[in-house]
Amino acid sequence: MVASWAQEEVVTADLADLRLHRRLEALLSALGERPNLSIPAACGGRAEMTAAYRFFDNDKTTFANVLQAHSDRSRQRLGEQPVALLVQDTTEIDLTRPSREVRGAGELDGVRRGFLLHALHGFTTDGTPLGTVWAEVLNRTEGVSHAAPGEKTRANKHTPIEAKESQRWLTGLRQARAVAEQAPQVACVCIGDSESDIYEVLAEPRGPLHWLVRACQDRALASAAGACLRAHLLTAPVLYRVDLSVRSRQAKTAVEGRRRRRDRPGRQAVAEVRAATVTLRPPWRPDRLLPPVTVNAVLVQEPQPPAGESPIEWLLLTTLPIEAPQQVRTVVEYYSVRWCIEIFFRTLKSGCRIEERRFEDVDRLLPCLALFLIVAWRTFFVCRLGRECPDLSCEALFEPSEWKAVWVAVHRKKPPKKAPRLREMVHLVAGLGGYVERPQSEPGPPTLWIGLQRMHDLAWAWDTFGPGSRRVS
Repeated sequence: MVASWAQEEVVTADLADLRLHRRLEALLSALGERPNLSIPAACGGRAEMTAAYRFFDNDKTTFANVLQAHSDRSRQRLGEQPVALLVQDTTEIDLTRPSREVRGAGELDGVRRGFLLHALHGFTTDGTPLGTVWAEVLNRTEGVSHAAPGEKTRANKHTPIEAKESQRWLTGLRQARAVAEQAPQVACVCIGDSESDIYEVLAEPRGPLHWLVRACQDRALASAAGACLRAHLLTAPVLYRVDLSVRSRQAKTAVEGRRRRRDRPGRQAVAEVRAATVTLRPPWRPDRLLPPVTVNAVLVQEPQPPAGESPIEWLLLTTLPIEAPQQVRTVVEYYSVRWCIEIFFRTLKSGCRIEERRFEDVDRLLPCLALFLIVAWRTFFVCRLGRECPDLSCEALFEPSEWKAVWVAVHRKKPPKKAPRLREMVHLVAGLGGYVERPQSEPGPPTLWIGLQRMHDLAWAWDTFGPGSRRVS
């Protein structure tokens, strides 16, 4: 039986074949029920498994075609919000196989094989995911440069942005602007991390779209020779102070030299917030003259870090207004939502195990990746909606057989006549995945994706053997 949410999510899919459309629905439903199982185990039979691999091998089922319907639905959900945050980010899909290389996979860093996934994902202001509105894959089939760092820097300076991988940030911003133009009633904000701090991005025509970027460099100001952005902001008055919970961080390698990726213990911090409107001096480009750009800048800085610790600091550039302290707070709160796309990618990799799928050819993996982008959104969506809409009826997301089966399995008694609240149901499902109730805590995606798999098994048993089922005599 195909889940109703899967049918609704791909209703506008155009695969030029009704049989492929039905297979897409069935696969999305099956993989959504058991995201961390292998494809043969999730499909539940040899015939279904064979049909799944034929689907991924079909010329009509490309990454873009499979994702297109979900992107349509994501734009519809965005159109229902007063404010929509469009977060873009890049993640590596590591396909390194010690025993057998995946055909068509490019280089990641000269040793590892795989490709880059760049996604534009929509969120509400409280972090509820609305779906991937656009995504592209960058596969370095021609390899990566192994030149010395100085040679790389010189080559980059003389290469137009259209020929660089960083063009993806411009493309993502333009896609976000297209979304904003299609939904003029929605206040859309495109958000990017420090990798998107590219002058061409800041100089893009703005239209109805706002943007918010974390700066990675101290840019020169157009107002005076030698004046720089950070020093100018430090002369601005402190608007307010904010308490921060700094999470611990463990470096991926013992020789990590980048400050933002070194080991860091968890601690509490107090940061000062300043803001100013500035005009940036354009950098030199070999093929064009860039205009000066006026932006609003917000500096969040820890003035007195513990001994031996780097201060917490965000330098944010934006087109959002900053005239009042509350508007500055809004800028900082919006940027905080950017971390949700990291959770989304973690759900894709750890929950859906996309890097562990044993495809021999990258072209077969890409349609599977598109499917799991939808599954990862659904898992994250259930998790967040249980927090943000706790009093909603659980039947907004769960079928009667699903919540009733879980209720009986957990409480060992008949289900109530009225469906429980969504928050209660999400906690019950997460409990099946190992979540332990604690005061003022909420389940996360890891326990939820395990719990959802067990819930679907219980729902199958309920439909087969439970009240109202047609038992085989």
